[in-house]
Amino acid sequence: MICSEIIKYFEDWAPKEIAWQKDNVGLQVGSLNRKVKNILLSLELTEPVINYAIKKDCNFIFTHHPLLFNPLKKIDTQNDKNSSLVESLIKNDITLYSAHTNLDFTSGGVSFELAKLLKLNKIEFLLKSKENQIKISVFVPVNAVENVAFAMFEAGGGIIGEYKNCSFRTQGKGTFQGSIKSNPAVGRKENYETVDEIKLEVLVNSWNLNKVIEALLKTHPYEEIAYDIYKLDNENPGYGAGAIGELEFPMKETDFLNHVAEKLKIKNFRYVLGKKNKIKKVAVCGGAGIDLLKTATTSGAEAFITADIKYHTFLDSDGKILLIDAGHYETEVPVLNVVYNRLKSFLDSKKSDTRIFKYNRSTNPIHFYNNKGA
Repeated sequence: MICSEIIKYFEDWAPKEIAWQKDNVGLQVGSLNRKVKNILLSLELTEPVINYAIKKDCNFIFTHHPLLFNPLKKIDTQNDKNSSLVESLIKNDITLYSAHTNLDFTSGGVSFELAKLLKLNKIEFLLKSKENQIKISVFVPVNAVENVAFAMFEAGGGIIGEYKNCSFRTQGKGTFQGSIKSNPAVGRKENYETVDEIKLEVLVNSWNLNKVIEALLKTHPYEEIAYDIYKLDNENPGYGAGAIGELEFPMKETDFLNHVAEKLKIKNFRYVLGKKNKIKKVAVCGGAGIDLLKTATTSGAEAFITADIKYHTFLDSDGKILLIDAGHYETEVPVLNVVYNRLKSFLDSKKSDTRIFKYNRSTNPIHFYNNKGA
């Protein structure tokens, strides 16, 4: 199995097209055609991570944080850490792939896993994505509609949340009259024809549009195909930012703080108390998600957990919502469990002997100083 096969499987779940526009997701270093020995998962790439990969005979490394976020202006292996890492990857024939905000914004991704770890129920996106869906309407003769529909489905059309193969069909009459140069699939050239047709309507995520249209054109029996494309403003149930859910039973604020510390296995975090003594509805966003604070508040959450919060944001939130900065690394690293399980399931289905490892040490650069004499 080669790297591109694994990446395709992963991106069917977390397509890189949903990533933040300025993000650099996908292949970082190496070849997509490299045959995969073993796979290593890590939140980010460091020299110890590469050494661990070499030890475990892994020639494919998956990270959440991209190594190459800003363009490298030169490869200075003596003075630039990233340049040195690139050199190590190339020398050891290792391919590096990163899924960053596309893993943040997909259902079951970073924030969903954080919510599950905190034992939330009824989990959904805190803010669903918009303006990335398109509706295709095409007019198909009755006897060809199933072939056309399933070709569109196979190409990625007809997905609505947890449902696939979705379409709507309306019966009607189509009319046409071909010229002397035409070659109609139904009727005769230069003859006015009336045909029983189905108006087939299918939703498509924007990044699958070209593939779905190609499948439509390939399977439709007509020489000239009438179809319409409508850009939608709908919320997309499959993609978004953050997550929100509910605890099974309300907790006192102090008990909920202990709950967060226990589930995330952390001893230190920053917070301000909210206006309610009991916590039931909780919003989360793994990593730096403070831009969702207003959405969390208006959604009725009594607590919001994210990372990288500024002092004045805490000051403004004090007494309004239980706001917790649980750490960037701490709120994102649980997603590696999801990636591991998905890739293992895929490899097992292919009866592959490729093994998957998670880096067994922390890559978190932040330490907490404890002044025992204070």
